[in-house]
Amino acid sequence: MPDAIVIGAGPNGLVAANILADAGWQVEVLEAQAEPGGAVRSDRGVDPAYVHDVFSSFYPLAVASPAVAALALEEHGLRWSDAPVVAAHPLPDGRCATLHRSAAETCAALEQGFGAPDATAWQHLSDLWERLDPHLLRTLFTPFPPVRAGAAMAARLPAAGGLRALRFLTLPVRRLAQEEFTEPGAGLLLAGCALHADLMPEAVGSAAFGWLMAMLGQQVGWPVPVGGASALTRALVRRLASLGGQVSCDSPVVEVIVRGGRALGVRTADGAAHRAHRAVLADVPAPALYGGLVDWEHLPPRLRADLRHFQWDFSTVKVDWALDGPVPWAADAARAAGTVHLGADMNELSDYALQLSTGRLPRLPFALLGQMTTADPTRSPPGTESAWAYTHVPQTIKDDLGPDAITGRWDEREAHAMAERVERQVERFAPGFRDRITGRRVLTPPVLQSMNASLVGGAINGGTSALHQQFVFRPVPGTGRPETPVSRLYLASSSAHPGGGVHGACGANAARAAIRSDRLLAGRILSPGLAAAQRLFSGPQGHH
Repeated sequence: MPDAIVIGAGPNGLVAANILADAGWQVEVLEAQAEPGGAVRSDRGVDPAYVHDVFSSFYPLAVASPAVAALALEEHGLRWSDAPVVAAHPLPDGRCATLHRSAAETCAALEQGFGAPDATAWQHLSDLWERLDPHLLRTLFTPFPPVRAGAAMAARLPAAGGLRALRFLTLPVRRLAQEEFTEPGAGLLLAGCALHADLMPEAVGSAAFGWLMAMLGQQVGWPVPVGGASALTRALVRRLASLGGQVSCDSPVVEVIVRGGRALGVRTADGAAHRAHRAVLADVPAPALYGGLVDWEHLPPRLRADLRHFQWDFSTVKVDWALDGPVPWAADAARAAGTVHLGADMNELSDYALQLSTGRLPRLPFALLGQMTTADPTRSPPGTESAWAYTHVPQTIKDDLGPDAITGRWDEREAHAMAERVERQVERFAPGFRDRITGRRVLTPPVLQSMNASLVGGAINGGTSALHQQFVFRPVPGTGRPETPVSRLYLASSSAHPGGGVHGACGANAARAAIRSDRLLAGRILSPGLAAAQRLFSGPQGHH
């Protein structure tokens, strides 16, 4: 009998399993798919000579994460690689805003392309990061409330500008750009970073998220694993195996076995029961756990009511390409970037986001494009490029007009039509791009979900990143911690605080909570107490 069963071998599940194994626990990870990794996988499915990351690609949060850093995965074969330029945002007038591995380089590029005042304003944003680092990330990555890390950051706030710094953290990125910059480049860099999540330029906190991603780029880059995303997963699995842990694939869990308010183990699709001596950790979306793997009879009525308000992030369409040469960007500065953001101006980005939020499919989709061979030369033959782009689409498409109208059936015609739309957007900034394509794969929302059940409807962040479903509101109000209303069961997925991204913090928080609760005193008092607290927060079912 293992001490712990982890449901799901995504990055959060594997980080959790490693931390439990470090504590001397026997751990078994049960994964539904034929291989581990969740949304951290790569293959040669487009062209045998090209490596493509199937889902996620760039991992600044993994490099910055204390949980991942503590695992020393480089000792288990992981190597990182960076593009010469972190990110670029080309403009229709031929200029290009670029993000570099230092504030000085980014400021120099902004001054050259957009003027000294904007470079000075960017330096002020970089100075704020320096004053709050590393306490900001620690505050974000630890369970809510982040007492020690939060206190340390609060102590830094007066030197960082006090209330002005707090105001900055609440700003929409459009407003920040209006207040701080005279030209469009710097604001577009930040807005593009915010759109890595589902935060439109007018959203509260979108400036802070965009700033966080940009500052991480200056601090640690947006690195990729040498050889493909699967190299990160393989390192996590090898480390776990070296500690005696086991990953069992093709083992979908269909039930968490609960008796007397305690999680005793799980049942897999083949009918087998797997007992866990100490804990069950679930790296699955909250709606799949509550009312799915755990029947509602074991959960408070208020949780069921709250989960009706759980909001997914937008769906995703991803296009992978094998190119026989580099992307022919009109702006030379974009050619050295690992990631390129595609959107003409702030209004176009806002139109795109508003159309998504109202169920309309954008005619001019904002796209994130990855130049993987630029970031890691092992990804394709010399002189070629392994590239991809993804864009978001509504979870339910209510309107899309024109001869190539897409309804959301996502059949072969609609997949092709969406890929054409994305390619037209690339062609706006890289004329001749289509002439370089020798192979293509289109991953629509149903395909993404079929390859990873946690990507519900093609949502890649485990739920919206908007403020109303973050911190103590994630996944529902009154949570913010990995403990669940069921004793010895922990939510370890990106549906838990701190949310989406490959940082392992959701899994790490769940593992540490399980270890804490298993200590002699905690096992008798704290674990049932925290479960009772969750029930109290959930409260009786009320009316709205």
